[in-house]
Amino acid sequence: MLFLCDMQEKFRHVVYFRQIVSVAARMLKVARLLSVPTVLTEQYPQGLGPTVPELGAQGLQPYSKTCFSMVPAVQQELDARPQLRSVLLCGVETQACILQTALDLLDRGLQVHVVVDACTSRSQVDRLVALSRLRQSGAFLSTSEGLIFQLVGDATHPQFKEIQKLVKEPSPDSGLLGLFQDQNPLFR
Repeated sequence: MLFLCDMQEKFRHVVYFRQIVSVAARMLKVARLLSVPTVLTEQYPQGLGPTVPELGAQGLQPYSKTCFSMVPAVQQELDARPQLRSVLLCGVETQACILQTALDLLDRGLQVHVVVDACTSRSQVDRLVALSRLRQSGAFLSTSEGLIFQLVGDATHPQFKEIQKLVKEPSPDSGLLGLFQDQNPLFR
């Protein structure tokens, strides 16, 4: 299942927002091609505005929330899928909603794949420490392209040609190289 977290108008000022929305939009296109169920949340939309149009989430009904975790807002969706084993997680902010959502999903026994090139924070220190904590807590840190190929699994997949078109262009730089350079001690 793909979780799209709080990519809303008032977060446009967040560092690398445009880039992570672009990557999340690519994940959404792949999810639609592969019939992967998707949920979208908006944190306090009355104050933070709607989901940005460039995500391409038209047709998805957003779940409004005030809790940082997405899980309470999408509880019915999760309960309706007892066979669900893993979640792909994209959005803002890594140290708040992404972290809390991942921890709640892990508590439910689900695998959590954090799409690192589709998650950011206002502070890159918060982003870095949150990614480290996510990893320490048992979430998998993965890139969008790695996860896309994991979802497809084989070049003979009927949707492979369409998906290949989506990954031909590399993801935009979302500042991750700077976080992982010089063998950052948080990721040893």
